Amino acid sequence: MRVRMAPSPTGSFHVGSARTALFNYLFARHHDKLGGATFVLRVEDTDQQRNEPEFEKIIYQAMDWLGLHPDEGPQNGGAFGPYRQSERFYFYQDYCESLLETGAAYKAFETPDELAAMREAQKQNKQPPRYNGAHRDLSEQERLKFEAEDQPFVVRLRIPDGETGWQDLVRGRVVWQNTEIDDFVIQKSDGSPTYNFACAVDDALMRITHVIRGEDGLSNTPRQLLLYRALDFDAPQFAHLPFLLGADRSKLSKRHGAVNLLQFRDEGIWPDAMFNYLALLGWNPGDGETQEIFSREELIERFSLDGVNKAGAIFDAQKLAWVNTQYLKTMPIERFVELAQPHLKSDVSPTEQYSLHALDMARERIHALEEIGPAADYFFDDVYEIDAKGEAKHLTSESRALLSKLRESLSALEEWNHDSIEAALRELSEKLEIKPAALIHPARMAVSGRTVGPSVFELLEMLGRDRVLLRLEKFGA
Repeated sequence: MRVRMAPSPTGSFHVGSARTALFNYLFARHHDKLGGATFVLRVEDTDQQRNEPEFEKIIYQAMDWLGLHPDEGPQNGGAFGPYRQSERFYFYQDYCESLLETGAAYKAFETPDELAAMREAQKQNKQPPRYNGAHRDLSEQERLKFEAEDQPFVVRLRIPDGETGWQDLVRGRVVWQNTEIDDFVIQKSDGSPTYNFACAVDDALMRITHVIRGEDGLSNTPRQLLLYRALDFDAPQFAHLPFLLGADRSKLSKRHGAVNLLQFRDEGIWPDAMFNYLALLGWNPGDGETQEIFSREELIERFSLDGVNKAGAIFDAQKLAWVNTQYLKTMPIERFVELAQPHLKSDVSPTEQYSLHALDMARERIHALEEIGPAADYFFDDVYEIDAKGEAKHLTSESRALLSKLRESLSALEEWNHDSIEAALRELSEKLEIKPAALIHPARMAVSGRTVGPSVFELLEMLGRDRVLLRLEKFGA
């Protein structure tokens, strides 16, 4: 089996493209275990006006970050290259000539003004805009006259009567009436191929067996099937994945927030978490399964197109953050310390017991790597961020006076541990006839700058006597 991901380098690599690439990857890796499969990356860069080399780099960066390594592609080659469409024009030219010779395609010489007038007339008559077939049956004499005048032309596919259908591996039987498809352009006036033509030729020559793509490609499928038939190619099987939706159930777009995959990387999402989350957008393992955290190996083992839903899948940034938290909380702490290092002001060592313990405590409430700094800097540096709302609420003049009394009690401790710290604080609260919370919340705020975190007694023990007394003195009255 051979599947492909075929992005265009015309912008950022969005989560919709990432989900499509991921499903192709899972399909290929699953079938690797059943006799072999190939995952192909093809860059569809025929849009010369919008293509940018930087966008192609983004494709590679995004797929590499997500761990979707193709077996064949522009970077690693393969037996069916080149893998950039801009390097394959000779294929398209040859097959275009073949279609012209058999009469399956024809040259259309209308000028832009004539086409505009055609569309305007259709608009006035409340007809759908489409090519009216004016040059479909030019006589040989008429065609030669246009050619002798060097009249620019496009090449159009001659659509036959009847219908075009296929058994979609997600949507079931799909049928289009050919009357709904006009004689579409396969080669532009500058000699470049259109998307559908290049795509069909490439999928055939690269021996793609399954085209797994988004639902927005559904209307292209009957056109490509007509091209396969006209060229006497075997058609692949098709599977159209459901749309990704925003929280308002409209198609996911920039107005819903971050949709660029690498933006999530920059915001601290762990790639395994994104891999896991994207796999569950429009797919489930079936059998009433409620499991939400899967390893890559589990997803590869269990993935099947039978589990892909027809209905759109909602992309929920909060759910992604939850999945990310599960990964950060359960990865080996040594690995977490390595990841934390770039986000901290101070150097930490993955072999130092204090670093291991401190970051293990901090990561319980970290949803993304970018949160590590404010969540953990106070463990390693006496200059740390103070939550403004928390300071206003918990570090009033009254609570600062209480912190001074707490410092006196703690400084007298012979042993510095969780139990002795808790006993001293509770004894002081009884003496002052106040609730322990009146001391706990200001103490946490003073030593960490945060309103939430680990148990305050465990936190004070971890920070150590000298650091705690210094901070209580700084914030005490």
